[in-house]
Amino acid sequence: MNKLNYRIGQIVPSSNTTMETEIPAILRAREAVEEERFTFHSSRMRMKHVTKEELALMDKDSDRCALELSDARVDVLGYACLVAIMSMGLGYHRLSEKRLHQQTVDNGGSAPVVTSAGALVDGLKAINAKKVSILTPYMKPLTNLVIRYLENEGIEVVDSISLEISDNLEVGLQDSLAPAEITKRLNIIGVDAIVGSACVQMPSLTSIQLIEDRTGIPTISSAVATTYMMLKRLGLKTYAPGFGSLLSGRY
Repeated sequence: MNKLNYRIGQIVPSSNTTMETEIPAILRAREAVEEERFTFHSSRMRMKHVTKEELALMDKDSDRCALELSDARVDVLGYACLVAIMSMGLGYHRLSEKRLHQQTVDNGGSAPVVTSAGALVDGLKAINAKKVSILTPYMKPLTNLVIRYLENEGIEVVDSISLEISDNLEVGLQDSLAPAEITKRLNIIGVDAIVGSACVQMPSLTSIQLIEDRTGIPTISSAVATTYMMLKRLGLKTYAPGFGSLLSGRY
């Protein structure tokens, strides 16, 4: 008999208010057309301002969060802070995912781990995107760090827009429809994909399909990519209607 009920664990910055709304929204939409059902469980790491120093301190707390979530025997864990991972060094998502997974193994509740940073990389590679344009809420130095991280993974960033918001709560208060308008200012000539939000805290869910429909270019966000990789790790169909090509079930 196939398993139908899954527990989704999320490791979340204490000031993040978006991942616990966007990932459930995607999976609730999926529940309308697929038989699997999901519950959502979180553990929080302290962080208020998106600075390299606070991000590094926060990342140290992720081990505790993985341990707590494995107590609940979740089926998959998502580390919901893209720039925290990327600020720790090129390719760091692989080390983080391995280390946090080991925490769950050692606790007797083995579960795969997805980082939003690794998910964005893997999601872009899944749709064969070699050139992208991105929107971020970050200060420009952190956006540049994201660009370097992606380019180290073989993904060229043609253009970027930084909203330069350092207060993480303020990032979460942005309008989910705003990226649909802001991305009109991006240079998208020759790109294979558009990243409508390279941050799991910046709301964008209602914009993703709008951007893709307007441009004809595959459009993803960190939340969409994280959900995609969670479904992959669970061995489930990567389909949720209305959130762009990556969740069309083709990849």
